[in-house]
Amino acid sequence: MYLFSCAAPPLFDVAHVVENAQTRGWDVCLGLTPTAARWLGGSVEGLAALTGHRVYTEHPVPGVPFEWPAPDVLVMAPATFNTINQWALGITEKWVVGVAAEAIGRGVPLIALPCVNNALGTHPQFGRSVGTLREAGVRVLHGEEGGFPANEPGEGRPADFPWHAALDAAGSVDTLVP
Repeated sequence: MYLFSCAAPPLFDVAHVVENAQTRGWDVCLGLTPTAARWLGGSVEGLAALTGHRVYTEHPVPGVPFEWPAPDVLVMAPATFNTINQWALGITEKWVVGVAAEAIGRGVPLIALPCVNNALGTHPQFGRSVGTLREAGVRVLHGEEGGFPANEPGEGRPADFPWHAALDAAGSVDTLVP
């Protein structure tokens, strides 16, 4: 499993999520946006030890071997407003977005669990981006697909983030392949 996480408050539980995924039988490879890596600071090395894989945060240097196995599923969670829009629009400046965008063409089962507040969730581009990703075969756990209910800006509630929903969806990858 490729688990890609963005800078949103639920990120701080990612070690527990990795452990939960491992107890479900997944070999987890963790990718972070650069801001998420900055938020986690010195924990990134511990996360690499926990997963048994290097944690990638940026595009690997050309010519340097990529160290991860091919994914059975890619989970983007928490997926921020910015990342969902970039992914849908094909803006691949961030390494995790580029890999996720390419995974659409490779037929990798994809799950996104957005973490956005009410103000961002009602922005017209967000709805279009969710629709675009769904049309491309991404299972976006938002709205009618469930997921994390949007809260008021600044309200938070990271403890309510439904990481289990993303892991449950990953456990049914045979039903995700288009």
